[in-house]
Amino acid sequence: MLFDRRHLARKDRLSDIGIKHNAGKWLLVSALAVSGWFGYRTVQGYLAQPEAVFVLGGHEAREKFAADLAKEHPELDIWVSSGSPQDYVTKIFTFRGISSDRLHLDYQAEDTVGNFTTLVDKLKDRGIDSVYLITSDSHMPRARIVGEIIFGSRGIAIKPISVPSQSPPEPPEKCLRDGARAILWLATGYTGSAFKK
Repeated sequence: MLFDRRHLARKDRLSDIGIKHNAGKWLLVSALAVSGWFGYRTVQGYLAQPEAVFVLGGHEAREKFAADLAKEHPELDIWVSSGSPQDYVTKIFTFRGISSDRLHLDYQAEDTVGNFTTLVDKLKDRGIDSVYLITSDSHMPRARIVGEIIFGSRGIAIKPISVPSQSPPEPPEKCLRDGARAILWLATGYTGSAFKK
């Protein structure tokens, strides 16, 4: 009887080790797959020739930077998501010689995830497969994660250009939260905006 108990206890320990070992393998494989996907998307973004400028608005410096970039690339339209007031944004671009027919202003988004979800299908419908992504350097890590998930789901590559700012880097929790919200949007069409609070 004593032998049976020891044998069963040893068998339980071995099965626990097997479960932990398998879970570790799956975690490693998942991490490698996600890393590989982001690596592929990053390379794709750098190799693709952008067909539009996509600005996460709301900061004057971003909009001015985008106007300067648009001046260097007269063939590109500019999409500003939830930027400064319309008259002000229009003045920024007009002052730099950018025609209003190249400027597309959208004020539907309430946050970073919304910046991407509200415009991804409009961009895709216009045949845009690659964009310059313009936002502050402190905001770029989160914007890239969300953009790679949402724009990537429609085959739109991102070429990020950070605008220098005095803001400290955002905490990693915001990146994880909004990355999860982007995945939720892919699965359900719901942005999970209640989770941002």
